[in-house]
Amino acid sequence: MPSDHLSSVLSALADPTRRGMLARLATGEATVTELAQPYDMSMAAISKHLKVLEKAGLIERSREAQYRPCKLTPEPLAEIDDWLGKYRRLWEARLDRLDNYLKLLQKKERDD
Repeated sequence: MPSDHLSSVLSALADPTRRGMLARLATGEATVTELAQPYDMSMAAISKHLKVLEKAGLIERSREAQYRPCKLTPEPLAEIDDWLGKYRRLWEARLDRLDNYLKLLQKKERDD
């Protein structure tokens, strides 16, 4: 079981069903029934997926009488983007250095 928040969020995002549910919630609130509609699985399985998303902080569920709307909470996704951004910047810098080196080699070849 993931012990840190980042691992919990990444684990939740690893499943295509949960990513699909998040994509649906990106368009607005939805009930559990609405989220379950595109999937051929039991409501118990849908509920388990929603619990994983909720535990990771990716969704919030509320209760209004019999209506149980779910909504996306984007903050954990921003945390993932920040974490990935560090590596993106690292690789972009490395590729820029490689590009400069290749241009230097090409210039040397032309000069020879």
